[in-house]
Amino acid sequence: QICNQHNAEAPILEQAFCRMAQTEPNLDHDISWFLLPSYWAKVVVALISFLCFANSYDGDFVFDDSEAIINNKDLRAETPLGDLWHHDFWGSKLSSNTSHKSYRPLTVLTFRINYLFAGGFYPVGFHVINIVLHCTISVLMVDVFSILLGGLQFTNKGRRLNLAPKTSLLAALLFAVHPVHTECVAGIVGRADLLCALFFLLSFLGYCKAFRENKEGHSFSVFWVLVSVLLGAIAMLCKEQGITILGLNAVFDALVVNKLNVLEFIQKLLRKDKLLENAVLLRKGLLFRITLLMSGGASILYIRWRIMGTGPPAFTEVDNPASFADSLFVRAINYNYYYSLNAWLLLCPWWLCFDWSMGCIPLIKSVSDWRIIALAALWFCLIGLSCQALCSEDSYKRRILTLGLGFLIIPFLPASNLFFRVGFVVAERVIYLPSIGYCILFTYGFSLLSKQAKKKKILAVAVLGILLINVMRCALRSSQWRSEEQLFRSALSVCPLNAKVHYNVGKNLADKGNQSAAIKYYREAVRLNPKYVHAMNNLGNILKERNELQEAEELLSLAVQIQPDFAAAWMNLGIVQNSLRRFEEAEQSYWTAIKHRKKYPDCYYNLGRLYADLNRHIDALNAWRNATVLKPEHSLAWNNMIILLDNTGNLAQAEAVGREALELIPNDHSLMFSLANVLGKSQKYKESEALFLKAIKANPNAASYHGNLAVLYHRWGNLDLAKKHYEVSLKLDPMAPGTKENYNLLRRKLEQLQKKGG
Repeated sequence: QICNQHNAEAPILEQAFCRMAQTEPNLDHDISWFLLPSYWAKVVVALISFLCFANSYDGDFVFDDSEAIINNKDLRAETPLGDLWHHDFWGSKLSSNTSHKSYRPLTVLTFRINYLFAGGFYPVGFHVINIVLHCTISVLMVDVFSILLGGLQFTNKGRRLNLAPKTSLLAALLFAVHPVHTECVAGIVGRADLLCALFFLLSFLGYCKAFRENKEGHSFSVFWVLVSVLLGAIAMLCKEQGITILGLNAVFDALVVNKLNVLEFIQKLLRKDKLLENAVLLRKGLLFRITLLMSGGASILYIRWRIMGTGPPAFTEVDNPASFADSLFVRAINYNYYYSLNAWLLLCPWWLCFDWSMGCIPLIKSVSDWRIIALAALWFCLIGLSCQALCSEDSYKRRILTLGLGFLIIPFLPASNLFFRVGFVVAERVIYLPSIGYCILFTYGFSLLSKQAKKKKILAVAVLGILLINVMRCALRSSQWRSEEQLFRSALSVCPLNAKVHYNVGKNLADKGNQSAAIKYYREAVRLNPKYVHAMNNLGNILKERNELQEAEELLSLAVQIQPDFAAAWMNLGIVQNSLRRFEEAEQSYWTAIKHRKKYPDCYYNLGRLYADLNRHIDALNAWRNATVLKPEHSLAWNNMIILLDNTGNLAQAEAVGREALELIPNDHSLMFSLANVLGKSQKYKESEALFLKAIKANPNAASYHGNLAVLYHRWGNLDLAKKHYEVSLKLDPMAPGTKENYNLLRRKLEQLQKKGG
């Protein structure tokens, strides 16, 4: 047969032989839309997708970025590359019971490369890569949609034809500008979804290449099928959803390559029709290809399971309350309600939130809840579309609807709670891939409306309006992701019942020093979720600093009662008890914290302070030494050791500790200051002076640095310099203890010397 459809790359193809005949209607015939050559269509998609998210390029590290990037040791050069293959996305060992089991080593590897090239944690490079990835994916979507909407056909030279240039451009634009993608693009941890999507699409396009040398459907390239499986494995190493491409490739093979009628196939299967196997499965190699896909998928999943080492991750009730419901009915009805919310975010992505857990979506507990309407509407639509996909006499309609539903549902399955419990209620990032199915269905619906409409241009203008609104919404949402303050505050109006939203707003305010406002949000977080131990811990910390010790103790005691292994709360409780001079209880709290977190340098540091207050000097030194062993850069522990040894007259030991500390932390001015004091007392004036001056250069506004250097000069007999630094010290801090007295003594001495000289 000869194809004579309009093609974006060659306006009129005459006598172009197609490997697969197309007799179905073409969506492009029914819509009023832009017809651009393939190259320019991709340029337009790239530019518009860039425009949507460009303003996120200089954003901060926000929300989960802190744990996945800043606090993730796997990004640092000193961590062996091999560790990435044994750690989860957050840098924890996969064998650990606390691991989230999110195995994404290739994503972490790209973070590490970003970190090394930037020379540190500079977010611009991270954001730029995310934007480029989304633009690349959006460009690839032009080719993907041209296959899904127009079919897979090649010229006699093996060149793939774009038989749906207008609809593929529309669908790619819908994908590129969808606001629900903002979390993946503007949030750096969303790179997992972007990389997964990239290799997901490459796997699909690779699978399509298997049929490029196809002659009337009798042969195919095993090589490209295997490449597709490999790319699917790479996609899964970026994020777990990637494995679903193998199932979609099988669906595509059956529906598009073999033009299988699913309903007819099932009917023949039930009748045990012997001809079915030979005519469909074996003749075109479908069974063999599906066997390759299934074998590859099973092998990948087995290896993944072996690497994971233990069972599924342990999530808490606040992460996914429906999954902890005792009633199967409550679980099922809420899962379905979550599905309807995901569908609504695709249809109307206006209310977006960085986190949907912790009371943001209250559980449905009875059929009288009006929200039942939402899941009823979802299933009404899904069943209606499924019936059309199975039963329609129009083979083209069956194919489009089945592919649309397949790309909508199959990539979503890992997040559906059907196979295992997930650690979220709704997550915008997980519908990055399912939005492909939404774009197919939207475009098909638009073509049906255009076919019936008399004024097609009005309909086209309406779709352009939707695209424009989405572009503006993307730009607005991207700006909200630029900083934690904007991101967290944007969620208050969307999820006012979400305790985590109030907690994060409070934490952001506390980090900026606005403790009074932070207290308000922490209290609201605890009110919304009375078991929110992290909010209690942070609120207790602020109250402790404000010397409201009684309430701080009550909150921290409640936190450890709710979560007995909460090491940070135990340590903070010990600090409060120490301030209340209940030393035995404080010591017990510190040791309980260390019991639950063996490597806890800050707790050893606070334990050392307790022992120092009790004049248990040996115990204090041992505790601080433990802190420095666990964290060699723990400046406060080193300083306290030097000061305690200095105060107890062990100058030689204090000097040795000070020198050891400065070797590890050579630019720490507080250590320079402490060691300079020790050296001054040991009459090593020259070395002491050098350290004082170096400390002052690093921190010129420290009154004590100038004051103690003045004392050194005073002892050394360099009275003019002593006078100068006393005066600088008093200027910086007129109330500095001892400095005024020493300065007055020096002045009297200078006056006496002047009189003698006179």
